[in-house]
Amino acid sequence: MRAVVYKGPEKVAVEEVDDPKIEHPADAIIRLTSTAICGSDLHMYEGRTVEKPGKILGHEPLGVIEEVGSAVYSYKKGDRVVVNFNVACGHCMNCVMGFPSACLTIRSETAGGAFGYAKMGKYAGAQAEKLRVPFADFNCTKLPGKPNDKWEHDFVMLADIFPTGFFATKLAFVMPGFPVAVFGAGPVGLLAAYSAILQGAGQVFVVDHIPERLKLAKSIGAIPIDFTMSDPVAQIEALRAEFSVVDTLLPGEEKIESLMSSISKLAGSAGIQLDVDRSDPVKVIQALRAVNPMVAQSLLPGEEKMKGVMSGIDAVGYQALDRDDPSRENPTQVISDLVRLINPTGHLALIGVYTADDPGAANAHARKGEFMLPLGELWEKGMTVGTGQTPVKNFIILLRDLIIAGKANPGFIVSHRISFDEVPDAYRKFARREGGYTKVIIDPAK
Repeated sequence: MRAVVYKGPEKVAVEEVDDPKIEHPADAIIRLTSTAICGSDLHMYEGRTVEKPGKILGHEPLGVIEEVGSAVYSYKKGDRVVVNFNVACGHCMNCVMGFPSACLTIRSETAGGAFGYAKMGKYAGAQAEKLRVPFADFNCTKLPGKPNDKWEHDFVMLADIFPTGFFATKLAFVMPGFPVAVFGAGPVGLLAAYSAILQGAGQVFVVDHIPERLKLAKSIGAIPIDFTMSDPVAQIEALRAEFSVVDTLLPGEEKIESLMSSISKLAGSAGIQLDVDRSDPVKVIQALRAVNPMVAQSLLPGEEKMKGVMSGIDAVGYQALDRDDPSRENPTQVISDLVRLINPTGHLALIGVYTADDPGAANAHARKGEFMLPLGELWEKGMTVGTGQTPVKNFIILLRDLIIAGKANPGFIVSHRISFDEVPDAYRKFARREGGYTKVIIDPAK
């Protein structure tokens, strides 16, 4: 079969490799119909992990079961499935407790495993025509429809980045009506923002500097922030303060039509489009809070200090760019900005990857994943911090059913669908963020 093989820093090749085989009665063999290139794959591509050449890359598989082992109970040949990027047994202590991302049996070195990724076990990756799935009953999720139907791009997002974006909102304790800031408008950042919007967050700010990605953020109802324009923390705080509707009202303007006109006018000045049923007072109030979460007239003494956001998500990780000089990296730039921005008692989610082994880092400490952090301010604010690999299985059925019901369409982030022949060039362009490359899907049938 054809597969994408890591050949060293900034080198991948499509090669003929042996077809996978059933190695254990609980295995299944999947013929892939879609498989994606992830931002995490770029860490290996760019030589920023300890992975050696020869590994088949990829961890986002969608396809049809071609063969099952004798112990597989839930699936049969012909079933359409998506596969978690986590490889997990489903029966160890951590899996049973809801942490399949830290499965204790899947590899001997430490907890957790994944397809086609550095330091995550021997498992071949999914950027191939076929994939062996261990513990198929647990790691597969059944899907309706047929390959290449209207759900193809939505369903492949279930393998990793849609659950990962959703998990970020859980780590950040996103709540209806509360403001959220997502730093990073890559696929995970965009789907974290999308997940926050699906859950009724009041305002969702997305910080990045790539125009196409900021445009996508705006298209889903988020507020785009270009960090190259000025300090993104100051931009967000200014926008939050700007929506002080009450001060603009004249006597009698508490009536719904007048109030909505004022809200719409202010929202329009910030590039926010409101589509609200003005005959429904509840929806009007929700809209008011969406553009003015800190309604001036309702503030108690001291509440003006809550000028930032309650939930902040780092969807960038250890390759964050320096805000003053985007040509170089500053691994803690996003964390430092979010600690400044998040309100006292707020929540910080680190969903972007941080690794303990980075051969390409700028100094000895960074090469070991050691960074100087604003721990004092974080502690003084009483903030919570959540991080770690996504337990995909915990969310995949919920998110699948949202897609089937038409409530979620995560495939909006797909920018390219390519053949294997185009993969090396796509890796180069994706790594450089060229030509609107946001999410690349490989079609093994092309």
